[in-house]
Amino acid sequence: MKAIILFASVILLAGCGGGTKGTETAAPVAETKTERSIADIHAAAIVIDTHADVEVPGEESRYVGDDGRSKVEPSKMHKGGVDAVVMAIAVGPKPRTEAGYAEAKAQADKELAAVIALTEDPSNNVVLAKSADDVFAAHEQGQGSLILGFQNALILGEDPSRIDEYFASGVRVFALTHMGHNDFADSSRPLYVADMGKHEPEEEHGGLSDKGRAAIKRFNELGAVIDISQLSKNAALQAIQLSETPVIASHSNVRALTDVSRNLSDEEIDLLAEKGGVLHIAPFRGYLFDSTDPQLDKDIRAARIKAGIEEDSYYPFELYWEIKDPVVQQTFLSDVSNLLGPGSIEAMVNHIDYVVQRVGIDHVGIGTDFNHGSGIVGYNDASEAQNVTQALLERGYSESDIEKIWGGNFLRVFASVAR
Repeated sequence: MKAIILFASVILLAGCGGGTKGTETAAPVAETKTERSIADIHAAAIVIDTHADVEVPGEESRYVGDDGRSKVEPSKMHKGGVDAVVMAIAVGPKPRTEAGYAEAKAQADKELAAVIALTEDPSNNVVLAKSADDVFAAHEQGQGSLILGFQNALILGEDPSRIDEYFASGVRVFALTHMGHNDFADSSRPLYVADMGKHEPEEEHGGLSDKGRAAIKRFNELGAVIDISQLSKNAALQAIQLSETPVIASHSNVRALTDVSRNLSDEEIDLLAEKGGVLHIAPFRGYLFDSTDPQLDKDIRAARIKAGIEEDSYYPFELYWEIKDPVVQQTFLSDVSNLLGPGSIEAMVNHIDYVVQRVGIDHVGIGTDFNHGSGIVGYNDASEAQNVTQALLERGYSESDIEKIWGGNFLRVFASVAR
């Protein structure tokens, strides 16, 4: 049985204010050494992954595990001591047309049904959690939790009232964009438009549109968690400022360490923490590599040129989807994968360290982006979550720090938004 009372106090007390720079947020200092095992320490934390994609049974996927199954399926959650996963009902870019909106909604509804089906099968021993209290209650019963997320307002089409529909279905974490701008907000990853032979403009709305601002207000009214991952910098800053409650970035890393547009700048991290929010670090190689390495930068650019991509103002690894020939695209991805290497938990913890040192332990968590290309050596699916706990201990984090990183910080925000 994990320390539920301890986590209740974390929700009520930890990180209610913003982080500050300076000695209060210096590198973590280990508490008095204990004889407790790594397994015991991991078991004492409520372990939450704040972002994984949904695998729909019967649909082909290139992102599943080597066994052909979801990286966060209930059996892997239980094996890795993962208590809860935010399952993102997400769609990629589609035309902003009636047909595109219909396709997006149909895909989203299939994903929603797939998650509900998992919770309805008693053999999975997982429940649908709609609140922080639900997560605690499931934990007391020895059950895992699935929390419904939402990514890409394209799913809403031209009908913002669908926000209420998805909230009523159990969705509690909402992100407005994926790849490409939509009617609600600008994305951190502008689309390559094949017909035009170029990318979308870096901004369409200057951040959030009027619809996007109304959506932020509605999320607050409903009691939903706002997720700024994949928003453009301006859209993210505006969402943090507009929200009446703390927000999260469910799966974003640190741009100062890995300079890709999906990662958060210092300005975003500072404001997020000031407002009580949490940045969740992902074990995604493409968002963890050392972008300050001049040889690596040169080699990736060379791989892009080899694939026929013209140089542009964007960092080269981020934009590969403009390669329409599937054979050329796979060759490019293979070349880049070899350049980046397998990734490491150490690199992931470097990003956690950066956030802690900049804004404090109350503003960092973990969101994997499993089932969408994420995974590194030692943390390639939910069953390996304990390896992260070991790495955090070796880096000097205390047991109470680890409890906050693994779930306490997210639960604090989840509890704070409830209406």
